[in-house]
Amino acid sequence: MTGRNGRTVRDLRRGNRTAVLQRLYFDGPLSRFELGPATGLSSGSVSNVVADLVADGLVEEAGSVDSDGGRPRTLLRVSPHSGQMIGVDVGETRVRVELFDLALTELARAERPLTPQGDDGYDVDVIVRHIRDGIAEVLGADEASPERLLGVGVGVPGIVEHTADRGALVHGQTIGWDAVPLEELLRSTSRLPGTVRYFIDNGAKTLGQAEMWFGAGRGARSAVVVLFGSGVGACLVTPEVENGRAVEWGHLTVRVRGRRCRCGAPGCLEAYAGAESLLDRWREEGGRPPEGTDEETALTAMLAAAYPTEGREPDPVALAVLEETAEYLGAGLSDLINLFQPERILIGGWAGLQLGTRFLPAVRRHARTYALRYPADKVTIDLGRLGPDAVTVGAAILPLADFFARGGHRAEPAVEDRHPAWQAALEERAPR
Repeated sequence: MTGRNGRTVRDLRRGNRTAVLQRLYFDGPLSRFELGPATGLSSGSVSNVVADLVADGLVEEAGSVDSDGGRPRTLLRVSPHSGQMIGVDVGETRVRVELFDLALTELARAERPLTPQGDDGYDVDVIVRHIRDGIAEVLGADEASPERLLGVGVGVPGIVEHTADRGALVHGQTIGWDAVPLEELLRSTSRLPGTVRYFIDNGAKTLGQAEMWFGAGRGARSAVVVLFGSGVGACLVTPEVENGRAVEWGHLTVRVRGRRCRCGAPGCLEAYAGAESLLDRWREEGGRPPEGTDEETALTAMLAAAYPTEGREPDPVALAVLEETAEYLGAGLSDLINLFQPERILIGGWAGLQLGTRFLPAVRRHARTYALRYPADKVTIDLGRLGPDAVTVGAAILPLADFFARGGHRAEPAVEDRHPAWQAALEERAPR
């Protein structure tokens, strides 16, 4: 049966289940009485939906609270054990794979280090193998329940194009990827059943989604979440772009005829502010990064040289490069402030977390110097709260959002219906 607006009874039931699941997930535990005003559903509809969700094992009792003059009210919550998701972070120093329950509690993890293949970037086959093996490893953990797996979310560097015939294509110019059919490759080599869906998106966007749902962005109507690692990227969230949009902020030109960026263009922000370029500049100015180590270890050494323990003199070259980098980052943030006037800017990523609070005052100061006064007075600049796992958490949110959008029903993967449900669900993220 189809209503006037084209929605069927099945659509209405699914929408009601989605509304109840989301309110319990973000605001629960709640009683049936509280779910009515929280969802806009009648008491009869709430009772029917809750009965269905309990029967499906998705909702469970979570104690009770006293009511005014009546019987105690039973509290309900989404059962954390009713589903599991995998989040994958294809970073520029490692591939991290994590298994989560429905409450996004980590159940297992696997990591594989990455080494760039010279000027050719990252070998696609190596990445695919690391993802495949990492998934197999976490699903072999004691707490894994492969039959409850809702999907695999993957955060990657670069621009992600969602196509109808080949799934997600990754355009990662800085890592040497040109229209890489990552989803197709994962499916062709995966040991997972064909019913398991893959959800692939930009890593900065998954970081932003995690911070907006569960971290320092929660409650904001507009925010920019910055991923500061080997390179730099950002996710923009506004009332007009509620599900977030990846912004290639690192390739904004900050100096005409400047340093050559990894993308090939001169003068990009990433050529001055990314961790890779930061270490290169230290080396070029006479610094001595430790040989044979990864970028994270080298950046730790640079910070120790610039800000030594008491009684030791700071390395003036390391200190000067870091101070200049803070100015470039602040200037780059000022462009985001002037263009989008966000309420909050949040800095995450492994390099952002390493530099942390030591770097933040200088970045704030430079951002205010370069930005227009009115939007600069209204924005706060802070670190993200979710730590080094934020990208994998955000990647795991992708199948979770799809699950909610379908009213708690798993879906068969279909070429013509790869992404609309989870994209729409992200627009209904955690309450502001």
